Amino acid sequence: MDNALARSGFPTCPLAIIINGTPYTLDIHPWTTLLDLLRNDLELTGTKKGCDHGQCGACTVLIDGERVNSCLKLAVTLDGAEITTIEGLGTPGDMHAMQKAFVEHDAFQCGYCTPGQICSAVGLMNEGHAHDRSDIRELMSGNLCRCGAYTNIADAIEDVLGSAKRYEEAAE
Repeated sequence: MDNALARSGFPTCPLAIIINGTPYTLDIHPWTTLLDLLRNDLELTGTKKGCDHGQCGACTVLIDGERVNSCLKLAVTLDGAEITTIEGLGTPGDMHAMQKAFVEHDAFQCGYCTPGQICSAVGLMNEGHAHDRSDIRELMSGNLCRCGAYTNIADAIEDVLGSAKRYEEAAE
């Protein structure tokens, strides 16, 4: 937390939260967004600040498995929640299936939007509403890519969705 603010006498609120499997007990200012908590206070900089208005999706994380724009969520509202950021999905040596698919399909160019795209894609899979490429494109429309890698992003998601469907069918 910013020491100048802490000494200023501004009120703080207690927050117990789990981020990427690690429990945290924090005292934060009530106006702190989840995005600012992640990036500034906890130094989890994989989540990006794009527009800071919920319009680009660069800050997408998973809250209890659901995709959310972290720039629009006040951290104090998340007491007891479980947050997953791009850092919590996988590591370079043990990537999540969606991370692997993004690499295999070259689904990024500059990479700025990639963490939000991947978190949103994982959330999309959790929701279970995407059944074809048209659904993927519609359900990912809240995540913008300034480089225009949309075709490769859809390819990566479609690949992982197809693999999940084949796994489910084999289990039946």
